[in-house]
Amino acid sequence: MNYLPDPPRPTAPDAVHAEGLIVVRGSRTVLRHLDFTVARGQVTGLLGPSGCGKSTLMRSIVATQAKVSGTLDVLGRPAGHPTLRSRIGYVTQAPSVYDDLTVRQNLDYFASILDPGRTRPDRRDDVARVLTDVDLTGHADALAGNLSGGQRSRVSLAVALLGTPELLVLDEPTVGLDPVLRRDLWNLFHALAADRGVTLLVSSHVMDEAERCDRLLLMRDGRILADNTPDALRTRTGTDTVEAAFLRLVDQAATADRTEETTR
Repeated sequence: MNYLPDPPRPTAPDAVHAEGLIVVRGSRTVLRHLDFTVARGQVTGLLGPSGCGKSTLMRSIVATQAKVSGTLDVLGRPAGHPTLRSRIGYVTQAPSVYDDLTVRQNLDYFASILDPGRTRPDRRDDVARVLTDVDLTGHADALAGNLSGGQRSRVSLAVALLGTPELLVLDEPTVGLDPVLRRDLWNLFHALAADRGVTLLVSSHVMDEAERCDRLLLMRDGRILADNTPDALRTRTGTDTVEAAFLRLVDQAATADRTEETTR
């Protein structure tokens, strides 16, 4: 798609705004007419079982997903607009690092690609900052291939933080981590939102992580079942946990689907 130069849109109140978002892969509709927003400066959780469309939705937001239709604006621009490249950090489920480089070398390499004009001392400062953010200073000179899975995931997160992004899209960043590391990462996510104004969209299939989010998008079978705060979801469904709220919403959606089928 060719983009003509245009004046910036007015500052949008939301980091992500979607209307009628559809993604089709082959003969299967993966995302079904999604309408939702992601508020700026908050940690929004994208939760649902494996295979429900979370990764497809995240790829759509960062413009690496094909066959996307509907409206999808990110930071006030259409998803995929060239001006968004330096404003979004994206961490996939699989760590994106070079095993034959040290952690520091990985970060210095990616920093040089992200902003070739920065001087080497400035890049060193950036690398030191993100190493501290993800608590890997003590492993800075270790080969990435020798790190644990959790440590490699944190290197990928450090890469995403190099450009001081406005929006961080994190696809299941805590999978396989021990409880202490999970807690520390969630503390970091909230610090980024509170102290730096970063917007975070964090996916997970672990329902207890929902309680750590400012707001939740609950997904199943390519649809958004709910878009609200954890407290509001518990109140709406009359349940004590977000997991119980999700299960109740699933049952209600299934009942509604059966009713619709019988009335056709």
